[in-house]
Amino acid sequence: MVQDNSNTSKPNLIEIFRTNVEDESTADRTVNALHENFKNVSANFDLEDCDRILRVESIDGNIMLKEILHFLTSLNLKVELIMD
Repeated sequence: MVQDNSNTSKPNLIEIFRTNVEDESTADRTVNALHENFKNVSANFDLEDCDRILRVESIDGNIMLKEILHFLTSLNLKVELIMD
């Protein structure tokens, strides 16, 4: 008998932030720093959006939101969590 564990895995969580990042270079450095410091997340920017969106997706279903916000502000970025 095959056991289906699909309901037991945690869903990937996605948090969306409004930022003040204006260029690809800063976006790339920020994403690389996030990936280096938070091994369980995948991040990307949408700089074409008027809010210069940063999407942070958890790989394991767990996002350390306060730590990520603190980390981003320590990089001198202005970030605001967009609530759904």
